[in-house]
Amino acid sequence: MSLALTDLQFVLTLPFWAVDTVLDFRWPFGRVMCKIVSSVTTLNMYASVFFLTAMSVTRYRSLVTSLKMDCPRNDTTRAKWASLAIWVVSLVATLPHAFYSTTVQVSADDELCLVRFSDSDSDHWDPQVLLGLYQTQKVLLGFVVPLIVISVCYLLLLRFILSRRIVGSMVSANVTERSESERGRHRRRSKVTRSVTIVVLSFFICWLPNQALTLWGVLIKFDLVPFSKAFYNAQAYAFPLTVCLAHANSCLNPVLYCLIRKEYRAGLKALLLRVSHSIRNVLTLALRGRRVEEAPPSLVMIHKDINM
Repeated sequence: MSLALTDLQFVLTLPFWAVDTVLDFRWPFGRVMCKIVSSVTTLNMYASVFFLTAMSVTRYRSLVTSLKMDCPRNDTTRAKWASLAIWVVSLVATLPHAFYSTTVQVSADDELCLVRFSDSDSDHWDPQVLLGLYQTQKVLLGFVVPLIVISVCYLLLLRFILSRRIVGSMVSANVTERSESERGRHRRRSKVTRSVTIVVLSFFICWLPNQALTLWGVLIKFDLVPFSKAFYNAQAYAFPLTVCLAHANSCLNPVLYCLIRKEYRAGLKALLLRVSHSIRNVLTLALRGRRVEEAPPSLVMIHKDINM
């Protein structure tokens, strides 16, 4: 539910960035909207990543502790507190962006919306170094650390599943038939694990190019890598495409959930059948009324007499 909320809020900011891109990155909505839209975008970027990470940790924990009889109420309470903690951490991580995002007047008609560390705000710090530190935080908290946690969880999950399969094969030599409930539970675990894996992989594929270019820029700001024409071309031509790909991840999550889960597919199919049936009835009534209007008056009177 929280992941769906973050994706929805993230998608609601896309029209503003679409207008900004169409206008060649000129921001027409003013400084206040620049701060609000960019902060909401960053907040939901962090929250979406953190909730995907929490889902991976929860999936591993639920499988490993599946034999323990935990109280569902306790699980619900822990999930609520974990969700609240994720929102708080996301808000704290967004504070630098919310404070330093502003509009910059580059010409009489051109105003840009970006994160800017001015000399007066940074005291003795170089603004470029502060921007590099901010982008480092974005790469670490928004990609590297979650990717490490997710990878560790899935490696541990894979080891657990393989060990259970080995034990299960040894037990199956003595037991000829497994209980139906155990088989059903195993199928449900496999389906949920597969759905979470696909969602996490979509996050990795969508965000990797953008985070790689951001990291490249960080290395240049810290004078670890020289500025080159290749970096300029990547920022000018490839970076906008990577931003679109990264933003598409929040659009993909609901679609992936609907297509992967059998319950969602069945509900979506039933909804489409009802809608198509209603549209077919409306079109049939409209065509029937049109035929009556186009028919000669004598045939209409005969039709009415027959109905009477």
